[in-house]
Amino acid sequence: MITASKGLRVRRAAAVAVTTGAVLVTGGLTAAPAQAVTVPTITAKSGFVMNGATGKALYAKYADTKRLTASTTKIMTAKVVLSQTNLNLDAKVTIQKAYSDYIIANNYASNAKLIVGDKVTVRQLLYGLMLPSGCDAAYALADKFGTGTTRAARVSNFIAKMNNKAKQLGMTHTHFDSFDGISKGSNYSTARDLTLLARSAMKSTTFKAVVKAKSYTAKTITKTGATRTMAPWTNTNTLLGWNGTLGVKTGSGTEAKYCLVFAATLNGKSVMGAVLTSPTAADRTTDVKKLINFGYAKIS
Repeated sequence: MITASKGLRVRRAAAVAVTTGAVLVTGGLTAAPAQAVTVPTITAKSGFVMNGATGKALYAKYADTKRLTASTTKIMTAKVVLSQTNLNLDAKVTIQKAYSDYIIANNYASNAKLIVGDKVTVRQLLYGLMLPSGCDAAYALADKFGTGTTRAARVSNFIAKMNNKAKQLGMTHTHFDSFDGISKGSNYSTARDLTLLARSAMKSTTFKAVVKAKSYTAKTITKTGATRTMAPWTNTNTLLGWNGTLGVKTGSGTEAKYCLVFAATLNGKSVMGAVLTSPTAADRTTDVKKLINFGYAKIS
């Protein structure tokens, strides 16, 4: 009888340990191993972390709930560009007045301060897209790599390419209606889907080099053929370098609040994830730090 009682207590203790290690998944609870570290509490409405090497989910909080993505949309913009056949990163794109007009029309949206008439390479536009989160750079890339006889047609075609790529990647809860995250009413994704996108994008050495750069100085060609040294573009991702953080992209907006898709590698362990709709920029940073540490701890 004493032996049975002890066994019962052991089983009960194990059950408590398993329950304590539960991970919130889309509103439900999924038990984690008894030896798991304490599951973090985050302020973001959605969060997700996966093992970057295997793709195994490590943490999820409403990970499949559709939410506004703000400028994290630009990850897909870059992905579509880098997926082009025979891409020439040194090809030059002439900056059009329409791009700067677009920035003004959207309440001076985040931009790379590109100058009308300057010739900028595709590589430079990718840095302008991902570091200062340039909506002007996004427009230029959509105009360059979309197909059509008018600018509107080319942009529409480029956005269609973004949605096709999302389907190819298995992003089943995602739809894009813009090239930069300024939504027309139907631009959304999920923490899980954006992590899938980031994992795919980070396989590109060019993309990885861009998003891990803390700053970049572009030298463009002016209308007269002179060389213009642009003011340095600073990466909006202030977590770069912290605990192995390599990227990927921030986002913010009145309704989207604060978002971040992240990737980090430390001591042979790789984690990727996303937080969507954190209340403040400071909360976003805290949320991501918690999830990166948790992800590392979960990888044996």
